[in-house]
Amino acid sequence: MTEAALEEEKKQLAKEYKELLRISYRLLTDEDKKLIRSAFDVAVDAHKDQRRKSGEAYIFHPLAVAKIVASEIGLDATSIAAALLHDVVEDTVYTLADIEQMFGETVARIVDGLTKISNMPYDGDVSLQAENFRKMLLTLNEDIRVIIIKIADRLHNMQTMDSMPSHKQVKIASETLYIYAPLAHRIGLYNIKTELEDLGLKYTEPEVYDDILSKIKESKEEQDAYIKAFTNIIQESLDQEHLNYQIKGRPKSIFSIRKKMMAQNVSFDEVYDKFAIRIIYKSDAANEKFLAWKIYSIVTDHFRPNPLRLRDWISSPKSTGYEALHITVMGPKGRWVEVQIRSERMHEIAEKGYAAHYKYKNKGADDGGLEDWLNKLQDTLENSEISAVDFVKEFKLNLYSKEIFVFSPKGDLYSLPKHATALDFAFQVHTEIGLRTRGTKVNGKLVPLSHELTSGDQVEVLTSEKAKPSANWLDYVTTGRARSKIKSSLKEEQKQIAEEGKEILARKLKSLKITLDEKTVNQLVVYFKLKTSLDLFYRVGAGIIDNPKLKDFASSRSNAFVNFFKNRIRRPNDPEEINKEEFTEKYDQLVFGKEEEKLDYKMSHCCNPIPGDDVFGFVTVNDGIKVHKQNCPNALQLQSNYSYRIMKAKWIDSTKEEFKAQLIITGIDHMGLVNEVTKVVSNNLHIDMRGVHFDSDDGVFTGKITVVVKNKSILNDLVNRIKKINGIDKVTRA
Repeated sequence: MTEAALEEEKKQLAKEYKELLRISYRLLTDEDKKLIRSAFDVAVDAHKDQRRKSGEAYIFHPLAVAKIVASEIGLDATSIAAALLHDVVEDTVYTLADIEQMFGETVARIVDGLTKISNMPYDGDVSLQAENFRKMLLTLNEDIRVIIIKIADRLHNMQTMDSMPSHKQVKIASETLYIYAPLAHRIGLYNIKTELEDLGLKYTEPEVYDDILSKIKESKEEQDAYIKAFTNIIQESLDQEHLNYQIKGRPKSIFSIRKKMMAQNVSFDEVYDKFAIRIIYKSDAANEKFLAWKIYSIVTDHFRPNPLRLRDWISSPKSTGYEALHITVMGPKGRWVEVQIRSERMHEIAEKGYAAHYKYKNKGADDGGLEDWLNKLQDTLENSEISAVDFVKEFKLNLYSKEIFVFSPKGDLYSLPKHATALDFAFQVHTEIGLRTRGTKVNGKLVPLSHELTSGDQVEVLTSEKAKPSANWLDYVTTGRARSKIKSSLKEEQKQIAEEGKEILARKLKSLKITLDEKTVNQLVVYFKLKTSLDLFYRVGAGIIDNPKLKDFASSRSNAFVNFFKNRIRRPNDPEEINKEEFTEKYDQLVFGKEEEKLDYKMSHCCNPIPGDDVFGFVTVNDGIKVHKQNCPNALQLQSNYSYRIMKAKWIDSTKEEFKAQLIITGIDHMGLVNEVTKVVSNNLHIDMRGVHFDSDDGVFTGKITVVVKNKSILNDLVNRIKKINGIDKVTRA
């Protein structure tokens, strides 16, 4: 570069630095400015020999990220310093120890978190990408600012990707749409989320992006005229109330227009609500709510509202802190228009996210909302039982889900995703309450655990020390938190059963003159066609592999030729595989309906489901039950037009299958007999009681109990225990 060009670059750098301080959302003290200056000097020195692909000096990138952090997100001086230094440890001679010595522990911790994220390998493999995402979120444990600065870093990268090769653009844009846009949304950075989504579309579907962009530009004049017409109608009424307000149009993002065109299968011109109208008013804290509803009343005096589309985020703010009143009204020319009513404070929070909370809270007050969210997220994160792919799916589900608000019996307010159940609520209150749930009441009435909650419900959870999760609970919950806790609890129970099973197996083999060692375990795993030693121990503990089966194994083992043949042909190449501490899911049977019945079925050719897929059954006129994947292209049409023909279906592992049995009990009635019988059943950990019915007729009592058991020996044991109760005459299987 020429001397003149270098001089010009230095001037530009000084100008950008001054602008960084000028546009900062926070008031910066002299101490803050000193910290930012030191970080800037170190960054300039560290990156002095580096240039970006576009040819400009590398230092302009950390400076741009710091500007996003300072102005658009509105974080503090510590964050601005960390943003300036975010690439220093990764790309230059400076070490983390140097940063800690110069800037203290907090800045060093944030820079370390950012370096860890940057060093993650990435390729198209979803599970690897999921694992990386999970690792990235684990850095939340260290400091939320890590993620926020990373989002700013990604935004600037997306804004300056033009000089990159197209395959890299697509890779980075896809990752942005998959991970960073939902994260920005969840943290409340709506402007950044919108920009990330639009830029993501620009590189993943450039033709679509350019087409919509040009059409938006073409229709800008028409939109401005529409907003003017709308404003003119209500302006006089608003002015009569002496309100200090401004009305702005908010064009829908390119990404959301594209989403709407896809979802509704319409062209650009047919997307009606391409823009919203925003009324932003000035108000002191005392009158804020009152004025919002006053403006609502004026707007609805002039335009007919759609009552189903009222969103009151003022009385119950979103968990991101977002507050506003949204109404959809029939505007001029018969078009639906979304009107957003916000005070200047609410508008700032909507634009800046959490940072704006600090401005409006007392100095030093902590932002509980952010803490709450982080704690909820941390719960799921720290649960290592859940696979990374499941985690990302559930995390994404919880990111974009709409919210409902429900109350505890004491009147505490909880926010849950839409479609959450009574059991989800129990886990939301506390994990231990969730795991000990015996029943739930909604608005004072007993309801099933799977009961779907609606906003305003008052929910009470009934707990019991003896209650514990069953596999069915996974069908009763929708939130990632509840699902992960139930899965861990079930795995914990499986491990306990497996530990007992190992001891039982050692005893049983000893009586067959066989020693339980690694070789025998491997032979048993192969013989019973299992995948891991833990599977084997679990099945022995649960009584699925019983004495006759072990005797068959012993006799086959005594035949040396069979033994040799089996080991050579069936034995896995890698014996280590067998001793992995994990349970494997083995789906080999489809069951239908609530009763989980086995019925004849055919696989549909439109989506070709395979064992393990999420599926449903569809009762055809001539072809019996056809099984479709939940995300089959025809699923939506079938479920909306023929919902009465849809059957619930799921894959199960037939070797772990549980059996339903009905016991008929007769005897002489006496006080407390029913209690004794149910106590015997409910005290047995391996039995799930599904139905109870007792009748008493002139001193003679008859009872029917429906139970679900893993095998016959558990049922026989139960029958013997009931027979021992004083007054019981007969116990028979129906």
